[in-house]
This record gives sequence, C-alpha cells and structure tokens, in this order.
Amino acid sequence: MKFSKLSQLFLVSMIGLVVATLFTACNLVTIDYVFLATSAATDKCSGGQIETYAVDSQSGAVRSAKAPVCSGGVTPVALAVSPGYQNLYVGNQADKTVVHFSVADNGVITAKDTVTLGTAPVSLAVDPSGNALYVVSGTTSATLTVYALSSGTIGSPTSQQALTVPGHETDLIVPTGVTVLANGSAVYATAYDLSAYNPGGTTTSTANPGWIFGFSTGTGGALIASAGSPFKAGVKPSALAADPTSRFVYVTDFASNQLVAYGVYSGGVLNFLLNGPFRTGSEPTSVAIDPRGKFMYVSNALDSSVTAYVIDLPTGTPSTAVNPTGSATNSTDTQPVAITVDPALGRFVYTSNILGNSISGFRLDPTAGTLTLTQSTPYPSGSKPTALVAVPHGNHSIQTVTP
Repeated sequence: MKFSKLSQLFLVSMIGLVVATLFTACNLVTIDYVFLATSAATDKCSGGQIETYAVDSQSGAVRSAKAPVCSGGVTPVALAVSPGYQNLYVGNQADKTVVHFSVADNGVITAKDTVTLGTAPVSLAVDPSGNALYVVSGTTSATLTVYALSSGTIGSPTSQQALTVPGHETDLIVPTGVTVLANGSAVYATAYDLSAYNPGGTTTSTANPGWIFGFSTGTGGALIASAGSPFKAGVKPSALAADPTSRFVYVTDFASNQLVAYGVYSGGVLNFLLNGPFRTGSEPTSVAIDPRGKFMYVSNALDSSVTAYVIDLPTGTPSTAVNPTGSATNSTDTQPVAITVDPALGRFVYTSNILGNSISGFRLDPTAGTLTLTQSTPYPSGSKPTALVAVPHGNHSIQTVTP
C-alpha cells in the first residue's frame, strides 16, 4: 500500500511528536521529594494530610507525586526527617501526637508508630546520629522532650526539660522552635514570654520577652543546661537554624523584624555576633540554611517574601543578597510560614504559604545566593499548608560544607 505525500508528512509529524514527548518525559528527573503538611480537613483525612511533590532537576518546578496520606493525627504543624532520609516525623497539634512514617526510595510514606504527648507539639528535630527525636511542646508552658529512636521507631522519653525564665518561673511561656547542631553536641529551643509580651492583652511580667534555651547533650539522651542559658533572643522568636559547621545559630524575631545571630562555644554556650541583629522582612516566620552553609533564607509572613543572605563562613555574619532585579525582596504567594532548601543539589528553595494554599519555588544561584522564581510557581496545594521538608531522591549528591 502506498501513502500519499500528505499521509507521509502526517506520519512523520506524529512520530516526531511522540519522540519529543518521550524525550521530554525522560528529562523530568526527580532530584528531591517535598513533603508538605496541610492542616485543613479533607474528605479523606479529617485531621489534615501529608502531600508529596517531586522536584524537577532542571527547572525546580514541583508536581504532585503521590496521593496524599493522612497525617495520623489532627492538625499537623511540624515535620522533621531523619539524617538518612528514611524516616519522617509529623507533629499533630490538636490531638498532641507525633507520628512516625517510613520513607521509601520512590517517595511513598507509610505510617509506622505514634506517641502521645502531654501538651501540643510545636516543633521537631532529629539528632544527626538518628538516635534521638527532640520535641518542643506546649501552648502556655514549654517543654523539651527527648525520645529515643531505634531504626526510626519512636521509643520512650529519655529526658525532659521544662523551659522557664529564671526569676519568672510562673510566667506563661510559648515555645516556637527546636534545632540540634550538626555535630550533635547541643540542642536549642526558642520561646517567648507571653506574660511579658502580649499584644492586645495585658502583661504581668517585667521579664525579657524572647529566649533561646541551650543544652549540651549527654549519654543516654541527657540534656545539660548550657552555662548562662536561657539566652536573650529579641522579643518574639519564631524559628531557628544552625549552620552545618555547628559554629553559628540564627533566630528570627517575628516582632522586631530581625535575625539574631550567635556564635556557639563550649558546652553549647551562645554569644551574640557583635554586628547583629540583622534586618529581615516583615514578620519573619522561618529560616533555612543551604547544605553548604553559604547561604541563608528567611520567610516573611506579612509581606509574603523571602530574604536571602550570604553567610561569611569565618565569622558567621549574614549579609543581604540582592537579586538580579536589584531588590532584596523575593515574592512568594500569600503568607509563607515555613521554608526549606533542597538537600540533593542545594539549588532550590521552597516555602509553604498558609493563606495562598500553595508552595512557592525559587532557583538558588550557587555562586551569589540570589533567588529567581522557578517555572510556573506558585504550585497549588491542599488547604492551610503549614510545614514542609525535602529529601533527596536517587544517586544525587548531598551538598555539605567543610569547616
């Protein structure tokens, strides 16, 4: 049978389209999975859910990768992953639970075990050895609890510390964050004194409002209060992060629109960096440091933006990175509340936007630390996204810095 020239042209065109489609599909290489906690009820998950997104290696665009999984509790607000990225921990505020999920190589998460706390979890962190889970919890009192981990499974508490302000032990304390140094030698938790800082309400205390509590880590999960702890941390600390060299800690101050920076000393003692604090956007909510320890990113809720900083490695001093448009402001969707940097290549930054019901994405310039929007950002998500974390996929290098 013979084809006409028109038929031949049509056939060639169709073959070319199929080949192009297959080529494009093959080029969608996933370098990370982003796990996003959404706190609103759905038909499937009345207590909120965990959504999984795949990160494209070339564009940084994210796409839904798996069906959402129920959070295992009610109102998920905090996420943490183990050092080997094989375990995900979800803090559910309303029913006071922490749920452990296993993470498969293809991004599938499976609920494994659950612990119930006495107060609502606020923030989670996993020890770099993978042997301890740190949970800061409470709404008007603050507690830091250490849980033993065995192959990811949550065990019994090994240590617990009430976070109180010396001389003001009866004040109402609201915890906001927890982090552990990369070398595992110390853990820090932020909180503010509601009795001393209560906009629109009455205050009953003369204490400094903002604090960061420091503990060195001992055998068996013991917490030893650092000399001089707690340390002043502005007015209303909202989040904190430690650099990969375990030499610096950074705290966002929601009320003062500032980034407070500290040097880390023996026993987990903190001292202010002399040239701080540093300006952020309005109402900073979260902070993340890239895996190389060169750049830092702060999400700002009120002006829906991300502020980028270059970290001077010898001194820890952050300086604002101006983007290619000549601005230090990188716009997100409405009200970002959490931020993360992709761990595989350290080339992309993402925020969860609680009022935008979305994820915003940025491409990170590995030389300058500046940000540009990823393709098609923002990406729609479930309602009221709160926390997000990323895990590397496949044989992609994990970027680190050498002290």
